[in-house]
Amino acid sequence: MATLYLIATPIGNLEDLTYRAARVLREVPVLACEDTRKTRVLLERHAIPRPGKLISYREHNEERASRGILKLLEEGRDVALCSDAGYPGISDPGYRVISLALAAGIRVEVLPGAGAVEPALLASGLPVSSFTFKGFPPRKPGARRRFLELDAAAPHTLVFFESPLRAAGFLADALAALGDRRAAVCIELTKKFEEVRRGWLSELAPALAPEKIRGEVTIVIAGAHPKFMRAGAEGADPAPVPPRPVAPVPPRPVAPVPPRPAPPGPPRPPRPAASRP
Repeated sequence: MATLYLIATPIGNLEDLTYRAARVLREVPVLACEDTRKTRVLLERHAIPRPGKLISYREHNEERASRGILKLLEEGRDVALCSDAGYPGISDPGYRVISLALAAGIRVEVLPGAGAVEPALLASGLPVSSFTFKGFPPRKPGARRRFLELDAAAPHTLVFFESPLRAAGFLADALAALGDRRAAVCIELTKKFEEVRRGWLSELAPALAPEKIRGEVTIVIAGAHPKFMRAGAEGADPAPVPPRPVAPVPPRPVAPVPPRPAPPGPPRPPRPAASRP
């Protein structure tokens, strides 16, 4: 039976390709990739020969290319799928062909490797015990703010991908929707000019507004926890923790008090003795 391999590729540093991924790329007869030019650079860097068949698999041709890949798999040919960076299907094309392959009973094998979520989360200094990955937010400010408000009360750390052109606007909307929280802006992870900016949203948003950011951006924002939130401007006290609701205590039953006896009246005079005739 043929196998669909999902290969995680480096997000910047080409040395992050795993030995297992390199082996599969050498052996697989068909390779589907988001951008064939970028994938060729990766193959040349690791001296991997170009596979017999190279397929372009992009957002704009995903539906048609998925059907072609499924046909190759049904013919018994192994296919490897990779995106420009990270995992295929994670904020990149890939979901359609994965779902089609599974529905057809095709074996799907994931080759773990580089990604931006975990490095950004660890570099942020924010809690890592639980987190929610939100992908790319909507582009329009109104929709983006509503998107953020959905997680305003969530206690988990939030992770987002964002375009460098919209990063400052996203931070401003996050401040308005979530309040002032600790956050980290991770730029060009694993590359030569990697940078992680940490601080409060009220500090990061205006600091990034006048700058031209280049490269991929991953933003990490603290969840709704008083330790990582504050009210008002810089230096204000942390946001207060809302009190827990307390169930009302029913009144204790009170035993009825018996009426007090009336005080005794004045003594009656003695009755005179009856006279005999």
